[in-house]
Amino acid sequence: MSSDLQIRTWKRRNAQVGAVARRLVIMVFEGVDLLDVTGPPEVFALLQRETADAAGYQVLLAAATLEPVRTAAGVRILPDVTFAQAAERRIDTLLVPGAVEMDPQRRVRALTDPELVWHVKELAARSRRVASVCVGAHLLAAAGLLDGKRATTHWSTADQLAQEFPAVTVDADPIFIREGRVWTGAGITACLDLSLALVAEDFGEAVALRVARQLVMYLKRESGQSQFSVPTEPAATTTRRVDELRHHILRHLDAPLTVTDLARHASISERQLARVFRTELGVTPAAYVESVRLEAARNRLEATDDTLERVAASCGFHTVDTLIRAFRRGLDTTPTEYRRRFRTLG
Repeated sequence: MSSDLQIRTWKRRNAQVGAVARRLVIMVFEGVDLLDVTGPPEVFALLQRETADAAGYQVLLAAATLEPVRTAAGVRILPDVTFAQAAERRIDTLLVPGAVEMDPQRRVRALTDPELVWHVKELAARSRRVASVCVGAHLLAAAGLLDGKRATTHWSTADQLAQEFPAVTVDADPIFIREGRVWTGAGITACLDLSLALVAEDFGEAVALRVARQLVMYLKRESGQSQFSVPTEPAATTTRRVDELRHHILRHLDAPLTVTDLARHASISERQLARVFRTELGVTPAAYVESVRLEAARNRLEATDDTLERVAASCGFHTVDTLIRAFRRGLDTTPTEYRRRFRTLG
């Protein structure tokens, strides 16, 4: 038996996906980063498990031919369709990973093969939404999809992206950036964060949060990149009022933040507030406030020596008992146990 590993999971999974599933195509090519290709499908598989009534995504790997593709890790992956076949039907989401090489000075350089860029243009024209993973942003930029847009990429190639594509506003700090129908993600493991954001946009934040819990997404990002958080850093909503309310909640966690308070702040009725939150975020105002407070408490437990009393007060839970109940509801653990497992201080 060959020592090369051929990844066939997607074909078995796709055979079980209904016709109403969102068609998601991941481009693969020689030297592609393996995790950029395999990470997103793991998120989407957990979506299927967490939401039995959701059709989810039909994930297809597309390449120039159906021959196995060798990744940068040396692992071979087996495409499901060719680029030409993928372009025959409308694509819901096109995911574009990247590849790099080392220059003579041992600096990382993102690759932009002209033929691959042509295929990116062709498939993007057939797609509702386009997203790059890691240095895949360079392929989107070469295809003209990032002109006049703000974009991110792996921090090690951000300068290269800015120099080669001056029409792109490069920001290497965020985990991901959305500009209309085009999304760009930061380095390597940020593909999981980006995938969660896509799930949040398509199926709601409550579902994305459940998937995030299964992934144990409590990791701090290196190189100054922000930590991804489903409750506190969701995909942009279509209602500016909701975005302003989210920021108001983050800035005033120790305030009451009742439905009455939030409705008054937004100058709308309580019934309208509940309807807007359900439509835009998929949860009630009270549930959203608790999820943000829980996220803030998790961060403080991970990164500070604050007592439980101080954590509870600063995050709006007021009492340790309320804090404990929230942790049991949201994470099925206690604050003390959570700190023991995920503490980042030495």
